[in-house]
Amino acid sequence: MEKPRHEELGLSENELLTMYELMLTARKVDERMWLLNRAGKIPFVISCQGQEAAQVGAAMALNREEDYALPYYRDMGVVLAFGMTIRDIMMSSFAKAEDPNSAGRQMPGHFGQRKNRIVTGSSPVTTQVPHAVGIALAGKMQKESFVTLTTFGEGSSNQGDFHEGANFAGVHNLPVIFMCENNKYAISVPVEKQLACESVADRGQGYGMPGIQVDGNDPLAVYEAVKKAAERGRNGEGPTLIETLSYRLTAHSSDDDDRSYRSQEEVEEAKKKDALVTFAAYLREHNILTAEKEEEMDERIQQEIDEATEAAEDAPYADAEDALKYVYHES
Repeated sequence: MEKPRHEELGLSENELLTMYELMLTARKVDERMWLLNRAGKIPFVISCQGQEAAQVGAAMALNREEDYALPYYRDMGVVLAFGMTIRDIMMSSFAKAEDPNSAGRQMPGHFGQRKNRIVTGSSPVTTQVPHAVGIALAGKMQKESFVTLTTFGEGSSNQGDFHEGANFAGVHNLPVIFMCENNKYAISVPVEKQLACESVADRGQGYGMPGIQVDGNDPLAVYEAVKKAAERGRNGEGPTLIETLSYRLTAHSSDDDDRSYRSQEEVEEAKKKDALVTFAAYLREHNILTAEKEEEMDERIQQEIDEATEAAEDAPYADAEDALKYVYHES
């Protein structure tokens, strides 16, 4: 009898449940943030919905005690998998002093947490890519064994930062995983108006690295691709470019109206491939996710979100004087 895919990948049932729970947590936190935004309680949401499988599958393929993540603004699944908590994310959404990313200075989605090896991102898109390459170079020079994972959208793959970073990583054979989360739209621009080549993955060969395209709605496929890429990096075989194909299920952000550039029918069709539905079905098929486990998981996540929301609402803002911190030299 043929082994189930997760057994072929060496994943235990507990690891699969963790993978699904992280995906579900990211989705539920995102949904709560939209409600809070529409209620006027938080200023901005930039959504992960539709990309959770790629994010969690990639993060779980890494050594989260040693490797570095340089995420982009949608990567709630990555940062949750690397150790950021729901409370941390809510503190950031409410721009409170306890926000671990920036102490309330920066917009949501600008992830950074030193203790969990999540490297702070900037507002200009794609700047995390050369940063990931630089960290990998430092690790190679110091004979460390870690790899760096950096993620970005397909729109970002058209920026100079991506091309310069990929070229440098290829030339110097660095342990970097470039993961493009192709969600079909760079804000309002569809992918067919962004790329002259067939896929982002095609660009890998131009920089001396494998270019791999995988189903971003399949966390196991992403896990396998990133696992192999990490092994390549640790073995001194250099960088890998991975393109995950998914679909952005929400508007670009809470300030965007996606009805002006795509049809609701297109969005509804994409929802049929939603990884939260298809992966749950896989787990049920193999008797890993039972109704009891699902109910317990759902209640636990919901309670944690409720507690984190309440804590963030009640938490103090940073002092006004803190706006001057790290701007001027302090004697």
